[in-house]
Amino acid sequence: MAQATRKSVKQQPLPVVQMRRGLRESALFVLGAIAIYMLLSLASYDASDPGWAFTGNTEQINNIGGLVGAKFSSIFLHLFGYFSYLFPVLVGYSGWMVWRGRSGELPFDPRHALLTAGGFVLTVFAGCGIASLHFSSAQSAMPANPGGILGDIVSKYLVSAFNHVGSSLFLLALFLTGVSLFTGLSWLTLMDRTGRAVCEGFESLRARIAHLREQRAEERAAMHMRQERSEAVKEERKLKKERLPPRIEPVVTKIEISERVEKERQAPLFTPSEAPNDGALPPLSLLDPAVPSQHAVSAATLEAMSRQVELKLQDFGIEVQVVAVHPGPVITRYELQPSPGTKVAQISNLSKDLARALSAVSVRIVDVIPGKSVIGLEIPNEHREVVRLSEILQSRQYDEASAPLSLGLGKDIAGHPVVVDLSRMPHLLVAGTTGSGKSVAVNAMILSMLYNASPSEMRLIMIDPKMLELSVYEGIPHLLAPVVTDMKEAASALRWCVIEMDRRYALMANQGVRNVVNYNRKVQAAIDAGTPILDPF
Repeated sequence: MAQATRKSVKQQPLPVVQMRRGLRESALFVLGAIAIYMLLSLASYDASDPGWAFTGNTEQINNIGGLVGAKFSSIFLHLFGYFSYLFPVLVGYSGWMVWRGRSGELPFDPRHALLTAGGFVLTVFAGCGIASLHFSSAQSAMPANPGGILGDIVSKYLVSAFNHVGSSLFLLALFLTGVSLFTGLSWLTLMDRTGRAVCEGFESLRARIAHLREQRAEERAAMHMRQERSEAVKEERKLKKERLPPRIEPVVTKIEISERVEKERQAPLFTPSEAPNDGALPPLSLLDPAVPSQHAVSAATLEAMSRQVELKLQDFGIEVQVVAVHPGPVITRYELQPSPGTKVAQISNLSKDLARALSAVSVRIVDVIPGKSVIGLEIPNEHREVVRLSEILQSRQYDEASAPLSLGLGKDIAGHPVVVDLSRMPHLLVAGTTGSGKSVAVNAMILSMLYNASPSEMRLIMIDPKMLELSVYEGIPHLLAPVVTDMKEAASALRWCVIEMDRRYALMANQGVRNVVNYNRKVQAAIDAGTPILDPF
């Protein structure tokens, strides 16, 4: 096998950019080292070292830069004084400029170099003169004048020509001009930035002071709030010890049964063969029995809710005390005793806010409770009981109602049956939104009358345009006519009803009575006396 020969690779020259970068970095390191050496030599100057005008012991040199550093520092400090430290800055600045590559990127301009050198020389001359004029008191710290030999010469010539003040102004102008030419610094921009920095510093300081004041005010307010809170807690504990717990009324768990229920428990022994009597009332056993409540509210829960009501009203700036609690099947009423000077309107306007704070669906505020000097607050129960119609119709209140048109409307807040007389409210209107229970209310009213009045005592005209609500009552003996579903027939039925009403008014006016009850009583009395009243029409 032939041995593979190695191909000769042609060496490529280094790129120009890479060479320039290496030279710039080398110049930065060299000039930086020189600047540091010069600075350390100047800083460690010792008058006992050999130098400008003194030949000391060369075996023991105190200068960090050695013999060269000692002579360099002696010569420069004698010639330029304090401004000798400007030369290390010049060397370091030159290295920085070379590393940045300005001279490599742009063509060399001798005018720019000459202008920079002239600015440096002008800075050194003017600075040495200013140091000689104004820092003569610090002569002991330097081997010669603070401005050096150069500053001494410049200051003497200028003072002899322009006096001390004129020389200071002239040297200061030359110094500022030299610095601008040497570094490219704009004194106006510097003053502008300095002024901006000072203003921003003052603003920051002012904002910091304002923030500290606000923080101290917040701390004082927090401390004051803690003190008020502790005092309020102490006062609350004191009031809690003195406050009596609210009176919790007993819950009506069982309604008093009427005599009718007891009579209907005795069922007939034999089924009657004849048709039922038209005057007989339907038995109460047809209705569904009431189911006992399964959600009993404890006294501790009611007391806790009373305390919650007091706290929520206290958040709105109203001091109240719950004196009594009336738990019911659907809602619970809390009787509030407001503090003296509290208006009822202040509490009434907070119904929605209280409902939100107590997480309730709605809250009803009863301004006036008859016979009491308290305000009622009605809150729905978490678990609502179902009120059965059988409970109302089996109650003693319903059985003892003397009016044939008695309506069982349900239970009140405390759980007692509510029975009213329809004859005392002939213009009854049942209204409400969809799903609010209008149909249930109407059916409960109709059944209440059917269970209390016989067909001879009450007749009904039912008009049902929807053909759904009242169709279940078709065929009952209390109907004066079949259930009216046609609007034309409804107009005829209502027209007949109005005519009959006017006729009865005329009969009652003829006999000098005010209602149907008195008219029937007078007619019955005349029949019993054997002198029946003739029809006046």
